[in-house]
Amino acid sequence: MNKKIKTEAVDFLFDAILHLKDRSECYSFFEDLCTVNELLSLSQRFEVASMLKDHKTYLEIAEKTGASTATISRVNRSLNYGNDGYELVFNRMNKKDEE
Repeated sequence: MNKKIKTEAVDFLFDAILHLKDRSECYSFFEDLCTVNELLSLSQRFEVASMLKDHKTYLEIAEKTGASTATISRVNRSLNYGNDGYELVFNRMNKKDEE
């Protein structure tokens, strides 16, 4: 875990997110918290991660998401050398889909 981001303020933010109950509450909270561009950037990165996990090419990903190759590369680096956060979420989403 990156020690630079482990702060009381970040803990406070994550605790708030963990209290959200559904997608509607997420929309309300994140629309207040983030600019439209920040939220779209986060969702774009998550979509890029999903497509990389599905072995899509950089070209396919760039065409579908509009992400730059730099963004795709950064997300790919996180998937391969990060803290397995994407993998954790994708696994949980897959398990929920199977139920």
